Amino acid sequence: MDELQLLHILENDPRTDIRDLADILNESEENIISKEKELEKDKVICGYHAVINWDKTNENVCEAIIEVSAKPEKGRGYDRIAETISQLEEVTDVYLMSGKNEFFVKVKDKTMRQVADFVGARLAPIDGVQATVTCFLLKKYKVDGVMMESGTDDDDRIQIS
Repeated sequence: MDELQLLHILENDPRTDIRDLADILNESEENIISKEKELEKDKVICGYHAVINWDKTNENVCEAIIEVSAKPEKGRGYDRIAETISQLEEVTDVYLMSGKNEFFVKVKDKTMRQVADFVGARLAPIDGVQATVTCFLLKKYKVDGVMMESGTDDDDRIQIS
């Protein structure tokens, strides 16, 4: 079975029907199910997610990207700090990165005030965190390869009132 092809298909559309996967990969449905379970067990497939445009709902959602400067610990590097940050409920993503700061942290809460309070009261005081820079997300154009909204109407005619 072409495992990489299976992964690419699932990455683009995790809702692809097992029968369709079997046809595309020229495998039995049982083999596909077995391979998916194996990949999940081995943490190659770590989840299946929907991309939600919260701006189209009645739910208040405020997201921010926070760059975190941190000091590595002897013998552990950044792992303990990353684990501590990752366990915070508001945190959706944590990445160790190269560049000016060590971590890229994405958080979600209901309001800018709640995100600001989270940073000041829960993120910044973590041992090893030296500084934070918070950038609030104002509008999403593309998320996980999915266009959120084109921003232009299909009808280019001038409106006359």
